[in-house]
Amino acid sequence: MGRPRGFDEAAVVRSAAELFATRSYDGISMDELVTHLGVHRNSLYKTFGSKRGLYQAALTWSLEHEVAPLIGRLQRSGDIAAALRVALTEPGAETGLNLLLLAAVERAPVDGEVAEQLDKVLAAFDEAALQAADANLPAGDADRTADGAKADLAFALTATILGLRLRARAAGSGAGDGGATDIRRAGAALAHHLTQS
Repeated sequence: MGRPRGFDEAAVVRSAAELFATRSYDGISMDELVTHLGVHRNSLYKTFGSKRGLYQAALTWSLEHEVAPLIGRLQRSGDIAAALRVALTEPGAETGLNLLLLAAVERAPVDGEVAEQLDKVLAAFDEAALQAADANLPAGDADRTADGAKADLAFALTATILGLRLRARAAGSGAGDGGATDIRRAGAALAHHLTQS
């Protein structure tokens, strides 16, 4: 019978997700992971197999525990303005969306498993946005089918949320809360405009 594990695997995965949400995968060394997580290198390798295994566990955890609940709240938001407020002000959304963005840009192009995960999550994001967009369609839009207009609005909403998160991340690197404040203001301005249209 093996020796019991000397660390809380769930806590390590959460902490790894936080770290991977701040810097690129290739920019984090195994030594930094060991130091940040407070777990011996051999224990990490024994549990996760590799740095990629730990990354995969962290990404999966983040998508399930940070991004999926946000998507659920978007689905229940009622309209695009409310969806923007939810996505840009919900506690915990920042880390999950940051990791999603980094994974999409740097890991998905070279890792099929990550690409497959993100395809599913982005499809769920679009579906949630589709439900929010339904409330913002003008009645009797003769130029486009309702389904086409909803799909366009949903895609625009998903792109807006992720784009604003990306802008906040870029502005926030070393700048305190400036990026988060900027996206809240931008989101509020856009939500106000949408409710006035």
